Amino acid sequence: MIAVVIPAYRAAATILPVISAIGPEIELIVVVDDGCPEGTALSVAKSCPDSRVVALMHGDNRGVGAAFLTGMRYAIERGADIIVKIDADGQMDPSQVPALIHPIAGGQADYVKGDRFFFLTNARSMPKARLFGNLALSFMAKLSSGYWTIMDPTNGFFAIQARVAELLDDERIAKRFFFETDLLFHLGLIRAKVVEFPMRASYGDEVSSLRISQQLAPFLAGHLRNTLRRILYRYFFREFSLASIQLVAGAALFGFGLMFGLYHWWSAPPEQLVPTGTIMIAALTFLIGFQLLLSFLNYDISASPREPLHPFLSRAPSRAVQESAKPAEAGAEQPARRQA
Repeated sequence: MIAVVIPAYRAAATILPVISAIGPEIELIVVVDDGCPEGTALSVAKSCPDSRVVALMHGDNRGVGAAFLTGMRYAIERGADIIVKIDADGQMDPSQVPALIHPIAGGQADYVKGDRFFFLTNARSMPKARLFGNLALSFMAKLSSGYWTIMDPTNGFFAIQARVAELLDDERIAKRFFFETDLLFHLGLIRAKVVEFPMRASYGDEVSSLRISQQLAPFLAGHLRNTLRRILYRYFFREFSLASIQLVAGAALFGFGLMFGLYHWWSAPPEQLVPTGTIMIAALTFLIGFQLLLSFLNYDISASPREPLHPFLSRAPSRAVQESAKPAEAGAEQPARRQA
């Protein structure tokens, strides 16, 4: 079964057209109202005639990641094999879902995400601030996740195989704007195969709630934390290889050469020449360290997961849907369900 999860916040005006555009190949549509002041879930429960739709609601706003994870766990409980995330603002075309899930259904990938940079027309139509932010974050996402071919890490249009999703640690995945990038990091920890799907996106008059000035520091801190965690886990805890030695030796020599050279350059009197031996020590250690780091980077790029994980996994026993999700109807104890 294929399920679609739609996190919704301030989306009462756009959610119904998004649902109506979802094709018949989807058997379950889970709308998760993330504490929306407009009552998006109530609007869907009252106005949407689609029998595939289930409306869940968070009592407070927890972030797009928390909303998706709630819907994902619910879809897994209902027996979904592939879970697709579509945003409620209408920027994603639901008609692209069959192509999006094709690599997973064919056993070629565990996770497929949209790539808005494949088509140059997308880049021209994308708001400049959003384009610059995505390009700036792409390298940091490659470094922190280990998926070096990924070009659009913050894209929220993706599909994940249910057996792989069951391996994820919900509690440790970021719940707000860092969600999509942090999800890549956690997929990298379990060595899931990730591929990108060329997609077209439309940008209307919607206003993003992301404030770059407020989120820049948390994004940088998150990428730095994930990079350190990934390298320690991948190259020192899980295995120890030649790349591990290259990283340690390269970082030590590079750092020593840089600091040694800067110290003697800065401390030398203007009228006194720096000894040739000092220059050679600084230059050689710096260059050898730099070369070792490049060798490590080359190994890291070539070590990206190449085989899908889910064909080797058995389905885990279903877990109860998160107790934190409550139904759209006031006073009820279970989500509003419309059985197909």
